[in-house]
Amino acid sequence: MAKPVNAAIGETWICCLICQSEQFRVREVKLNSFGLEFLKMAWADESATGLICSQCGYVHLFVNRKIQLYRVKT
Repeated sequence: MAKPVNAAIGETWICCLICQSEQFRVREVKLNSFGLEFLKMAWADESATGLICSQCGYVHLFVNRKIQLYRVKT
């Protein structure tokens, strides 16, 4: 399982919209479009940073590349 992280954009810390937790797991998520899927070029689609809440599992998607991730010390 992925290590938990905290995340921020600039000086604003991100918390879960559902449960307000501040710990997430990170995944890269492909934003597939029909056109590129049809042409078998899905690899060229844009991707987003997926933050999966460690507490409730809600998935937050960010296309903003300025997102900063900080490992949670255990």
